[in-house]
Amino acid sequence: MRQRKIAVVTGTRAEYGLLHSLIKAVHEDEALQLELIVTGMHLSPEFGFTVSEIEKDGFPIAKRIEMLLSSDSPTGVVKSVGLGCIGFADALAEIRPDIMVVLGDRFEALAAAVSALILGIPIAHIHGGEITAGAVDDSIRHSITKMSSFHFTATEVYRKRIIRMGEAPERVFVTGAPGLDRLREMTFLTREQLERELDWEIRHPVALVTFHPVTLEQGHAAAQVGCLLGAIREAGISAIFTGANADTEGRLITTLLTEFCQENPSRYLFFPSLGQLRYLSLLQVADLMIGNSSSGIIEAPSFGLPVVNMGSRQAGRMTGKNVIQVPVDREKIVEGIRLALSDAFRSQAGQADNPYARDYRAGWNIKEILKNSELTPKTVIKGFYEGPID
Repeated sequence: MRQRKIAVVTGTRAEYGLLHSLIKAVHEDEALQLELIVTGMHLSPEFGFTVSEIEKDGFPIAKRIEMLLSSDSPTGVVKSVGLGCIGFADALAEIRPDIMVVLGDRFEALAAAVSALILGIPIAHIHGGEITAGAVDDSIRHSITKMSSFHFTATEVYRKRIIRMGEAPERVFVTGAPGLDRLREMTFLTREQLERELDWEIRHPVALVTFHPVTLEQGHAAAQVGCLLGAIREAGISAIFTGANADTEGRLITTLLTEFCQENPSRYLFFPSLGQLRYLSLLQVADLMIGNSSSGIIEAPSFGLPVVNMGSRQAGRMTGKNVIQVPVDREKIVEGIRLALSDAFRSQAGQADNPYARDYRAGWNIKEILKNSELTPKTVIKGFYEGPID
């Protein structure tokens, strides 16, 4: 019997962590053939050349698509999308997968989805229906939803939102966030092991800081990072910083963070990419998280970790009671840090439910649906559902 070919696209370190359980489930199923397509930041030394993590995990890589320009401007991102479409056109035409999986809202996923749609390849989309009002990614996510034939959402709220966008209910599934699956499988590093791995003494209170560009607020990155760093300095905490995404002004943010850490290397540490094990272990060891990353919304609640979420980048997303929302203002960030470190809030965060968690088997459940769903030439051709939403 012919194996069903499932192409999975990954372009960033964070996205790979979210897709890991699905990639593993597909790879281990004898009825399926994994066609892993690696692109974007994974292939760039500037962003940690994180394709090496995929290789260490032992997954076969079907195609590597170079599409990331060394540019920090909107024009550069648009040109990267164009290069991605060219690369995906060739790769998908050669592989001819039965279905292609993309996650989220990044421009790499947009290039993949546009290419697959025109080639008549059905698309499965993970983490649709969400809102991040502060980023152009919001529109990219909804665009991918309308190009996709199958949808895997993190919550029931997001399922209903996709149906309101005209997608057929029988193709919209609530699976929870697949990135949480690994939390039940991994053995995390202890503080002592992390110190050896990082070659750095962890001094409490310590924050894990991840700050990405707010793409609808171009031209403000330097001032926003200034508020963040000023607040960290005033609060008197230690911090481990990770690099920003390859979005507009991402390289500027990374440069500013690197320079800040070089001023006081015993208190501040910068890594372009920590890798999944070290990053998730730090969610367990750190006293709080600061920034505007989705990991503070999706993964951190499972660790009971207080999160100070800055600005509008994640505006509209469901959050647990571990999250403190603050504007990009130095004094408000300081207030948020002090609240996050208080005994009362730490107790609240430790007891908070994670709205994105279900059975911690999202990857396996998605694999089973992809494996058993009927795929025909008409799968890509969709109507507009206008019926009731249960």
